[in-house]
This record gives sequence, structure tokens and C-alpha cells, in this order.
Amino acid sequence: MTDLNYPERGGTARTPLPPGYHHLHEELRIGRGPAVLGAAGEAITSFRMHRAAGARIRSDAPRAAPGVGVEVSLGIGPFRLRAPCSVVWTVTEENRIGFGYGARKGHPECGEEAFVAELRPDGSVWFTVTAFSRPARTVTRLAGPLVPVFQRRYARHLGRTLRRLANP
Repeated sequence: MTDLNYPERGGTARTPLPPGYHHLHEELRIGRGPAVLGAAGEAITSFRMHRAAGARIRSDAPRAAPGVGVEVSLGIGPFRLRAPCSVVWTVTEENRIGFGYGARKGHPECGEEAFVAELRPDGSVWFTVTAFSRPARTVTRLAGPLVPVFQRRYARHLGRTLRRLANP
């Protein structure tokens, strides 16, 4: 993973997030109970959540694991935005399942993003997207304040998609 385009590898797995970046933290309640956590964790770590949300995913492996290369792309035709990433960490615990991936050279942003489902003590299951990023290419620099708005909307879209997948 030497081709990450930022130095704070694993920064979404701890707090506080690294300074000098735009920070994103979105949470959405997706259901209740261990079965929902299991279904959500499977959808997250198999990249099914991203695919169901409309992203194209190419990955070196069927599941998220440290070192797995992933290319996420959104849009159509000449307006397709490609984002090469590498999985930098995963978590598979009794009450938390997910992963974080980092931007590689060629990604429109510098930084990292994490997707985690968590079963809380009250039995509720929450999906959290945590990220830190800043522009890495001209297109994202020109988009300026629109990029964080898009990121927040996409995180919420992922949460709604995951809620549907985890509650058949």
C-alpha cells in the first residue's frame, strides 16, 4: 500500500481524525438485532452495499481485507469518475463489522473513508461513514464546496441502501 496518496494510513480507525482535511461523520440507524448486524456486515465487506447503491466496484478480492485494491466508479460515459483505493483496515467483532479504505494515486481526493455497522447495547444497529479528505485533482479543486455536500449525500444514500439490504 505504498501508493496511498496521503500519509495518515488508518486514520479513520481512530479519533480524532487527522487535521488539515474535510471531516465527514454520518450515522444512520438501520435496524435492530444481531441478524441485522450480520446482514449489514456481509453487505459492507463484500462490496454489495456499494454495488446496490449504484457504484461500479472492481476489486482484487471478493471481500474487504487489508491490502485489497478496489476501484469505485460513479457516473456514466465520459462523466464516470474513477477512484482507486486500497483497504487499509477491517474490523470483525461481535458488535462491529466494516472496513476503511484509502485513496491511491489517481483518486480525485486524498484521504480515507470507513464503513462500519455496529450493534449498540440497546439492540439498535447503526451504520457509520467516517472520512477525511481533501482535493487531489483539478476536478475536485474546482468543485470546491460541492464535494463535501456530495460526500454527505452519498454517505446517506449508502445508509439507506444498507438498511434495505439488511432488513429483507
